[in-house]
Amino acid sequence: MYRFTKITSFFTFLSFVLVLLHGCSEDAKPLGEGQELTQTELKTILETDDVTSAVDNVLAELYSNSATGKITQKTNDCYTVEYSQSGFVATFNNCELNGTENINGSLTVAYQTEGESIAYTAVYSDFYIGTIKVNGTRTFVLSGDAEQGTIAFTVTSELSVEMEDESVVTENGTKTFSFTFDNLQNSIFSISGNWTITADGNTYSVETIDDLQGGLDCEYITSGSMSIAKNGLEVTVDFGDGECDAAATVTYPDGTVENIEL
Repeated sequence: MYRFTKITSFFTFLSFVLVLLHGCSEDAKPLGEGQELTQTELKTILETDDVTSAVDNVLAELYSNSATGKITQKTNDCYTVEYSQSGFVATFNNCELNGTENINGSLTVAYQTEGESIAYTAVYSDFYIGTIKVNGTRTFVLSGDAEQGTIAFTVTSELSVEMEDESVVTENGTKTFSFTFDNLQNSIFSISGNWTITADGNTYSVETIDDLQGGLDCEYITSGSMSIAKNGLEVTVDFGDGECDAAATVTYPDGTVENIEL
């Protein structure tokens, strides 16, 4: 079930960051009194921030533009940006962006000081991506060494996402995405963090145990593990030992191990 579908989005995002730094095919097995973790729930847990990924990439580009200190305004068919000393406001014109549904509304972005790191916070206020309404904040802290081919960004989210049917999904917590660049075969990424999702009356607490890792030459997470707790049920998902395959295992509190196909 779980493929690393956001590689393209992450590297679009990172292309702008580098400029700045340089200048289950089956449901999980039920356990206990009706407790289970389904394939749909795993998808929700792992892909919630896909909703904002296209906008995240544009924000990185706009921050890159502001780093030159020469641009005060930018306008195209999709958005208008007004820069100030403290940040910028991006207004989207009900346009399609990087294959998403129409994006509409304004985002306020405030610069922050985090030592030698680059940081900014985006504030969503009734911001629409298609029929999905987003409220809350996402804070990005970017760091790394472009000359050494390493880079990382940490995203802290406090988001509420309202779907077309008025159901609400929230995400609170922090994820760190790290990349080491070499050639295609040797370039790797890793994901770590702690975050909590609420959806359909359930709360899911997620923590990476061993950093989730993979390479640019494979579409799957190839190693690492994470724990997922849902309303008292806790399972561990293990993505393997580095081999590029669609296999993972789920371990339950009673020691039961289930093989799944991603």
